Amino acid sequence: EDDFQFICCEDCGKESPNLKLLTCLHTLCLSCLSKNKSVGQCPMCQTAIPQASSIPNMDNLLFTNLQARLEIYKKIIDGVDLLCGYCKKAGEFWCPECEEFLCTGCFEAHQHYMKRESHKATRVMDIRAGSAKEFLKGTRKTSNLFCSNPTHKNQVVSIYCRMCKRALCCSCALLDSHHTLFCDIASETQRRQEELGTIRQQLQQKRRGLEATYAGLQAEAAQLERSQREMRELIRQRVEQLVGLVRREEEELLGLVEAGQEQGRRELTRELERVEGVLRRLEAGERLVEKMNLYATEQEVMDMQPFIKDSLEELQQLQPPMVGDRTQPGDLAECRARLQAL
Repeated sequence: EDDFQFICCEDCGKESPNLKLLTCLHTLCLSCLSKNKSVGQCPMCQTAIPQASSIPNMDNLLFTNLQARLEIYKKIIDGVDLLCGYCKKAGEFWCPECEEFLCTGCFEAHQHYMKRESHKATRVMDIRAGSAKEFLKGTRKTSNLFCSNPTHKNQVVSIYCRMCKRALCCSCALLDSHHTLFCDIASETQRRQEELGTIRQQLQQKRRGLEATYAGLQAEAAQLERSQREMRELIRQRVEQLVGLVRREEEELLGLVEAGQEQGRRELTRELERVEGVLRRLEAGERLVEKMNLYATEQEVMDMQPFIKDSLEELQQLQPPMVGDRTQPGDLAECRARLQAL
């Protein structure tokens, strides 16, 4: 179960049939999105949700479909309701293409009539002996795209037109003279997976740079706190040497230090929060691309890849803030001058 926690809502950690993919590439259920509707931000990285309703349009098809396939796996492991989809006898085989359990008799008929198809039924006992990852890889369909043209609804989509960026069946490709620059769906799916993989590698480099920036900002914040503590100690040591008449001067100096440091602290806090949010988005992007590569069907790649690509390319445009450019507030210089005068 630990291997597949990623298919749950990233906010509440629960499984949901209504998972939405945000532009920051975090995945949330409708319940969590509704709770954050008034804020209009992702609760994980505080990125604004661009939709007016705060409910994204993109369903996370990969995660919801994985949930459904894992439910079948759980039934097989538990041995519950494993009935043949045809005669209702005890199911001994599972066909991922038909999505049906088969008894021994129906399995033999299935093998006879489907011998020219790519249907490969597996013994339930063999599935139990394997892992969930093996089951999911074995149930990835390669021919589950059908033509959107209502007159060709039974036609399997096998061609991709790069000019109009649409998946087509053979009939559409032959009848429509506007379609050119064809390639097969498998090649286009592979190209899209490779495109996401290339962006992921680029983002990994960017993430390392942002992690270095984040560490630098943390070090700068620690240095700022050390400088503040040192200045406070110096002020107290000097003031304690003076008579009670100058105690009021001590309070004024401490006030100057606090005021000078507050602005720098606020700026650093904002920068840290922004970089932390970007890091979380990068982590979400890397994780999603990895899971797409491992488990996504062609339908899921075709539906989700453009949306994911846009979000990843937006991340590529982000520039990390510069570390170490901030100068000491002028209030500290004034403090030192007044201490010297004392």
